[in-house]
Amino acid sequence: MPRNANEQLSLLTKPETPVINFQKARLIELWCAEPIFFSSRELSDCYYTEGVIGNYALAYALGWARSPYRLTGTSTGKPTYREDLTPLAHECYVLPAWSADGNVKFRFERFNALSDSYWYAMTNNRVATSREDLPLWRQGQKISSFRPSNFPQTGRLRLIDRGNYFHTLIFGDRELPEYIRVGKFMSKVRVRILDEYAVSYLPGGEHSCQTLLNTADLPKNLSLLSFDLLSIPPVSLIRNLVFQGAAWRMGDYTIPANSHFLGGSA
Repeated sequence: MPRNANEQLSLLTKPETPVINFQKARLIELWCAEPIFFSSRELSDCYYTEGVIGNYALAYALGWARSPYRLTGTSTGKPTYREDLTPLAHECYVLPAWSADGNVKFRFERFNALSDSYWYAMTNNRVATSREDLPLWRQGQKISSFRPSNFPQTGRLRLIDRGNYFHTLIFGDRELPEYIRVGKFMSKVRVRILDEYAVSYLPGGEHSCQTLLNTADLPKNLSLLSFDLLSIPPVSLIRNLVFQGAAWRMGDYTIPANSHFLGGSA
């Protein structure tokens, strides 16, 4: 039992015990063997990839969770990040990957999936290759059961070029593959372990973070003092974070303690 008011106050301000207790973290190098494409932002017929690799994409690429390559029917537009990733909270975690030298090299490509048939026409967000494919109203008939397809046929892509290097931190003891495939085109990426650190717990205080972080994975009630926001789907990332709260320390890296998949919104 506390014997005086000061002792009671010290108990009240005692830092919380970490909910998640990873013993080690590994610094990982990702080398892009092929150009990587994510649709980070879409401007007219241009589809831009930002110079990062999201940690949800890495979790699937590392084989920690499985998802169909293409969602169909009622599953369209309903990703299952929560169902797939939250069970991994106490087993493993990976941060979004950042450029190893801070200078991401991109490449532009133009794609054209238009038909080379004698006759074709643009219709409801797709290409019709025969007149029977046109909506009935364009054939002079009544209500159409025609269903548009939201796949672009022409445009330009900005991709992360082959040869880029990215770094990230992986928590937990899971075995890592030598190569993974990421992005919309399942591009090949080599995985190499650069270093391994013991994870130490730092009590509440002001800390600065040098890595990329996923905003949905930060623990609840964390005080964010300053940061830079990178707004991309499916979840915005932040960097140069200064925060008030408990932290994990690994080598030269510090991140908010108890970060895990959907930790702030699960």
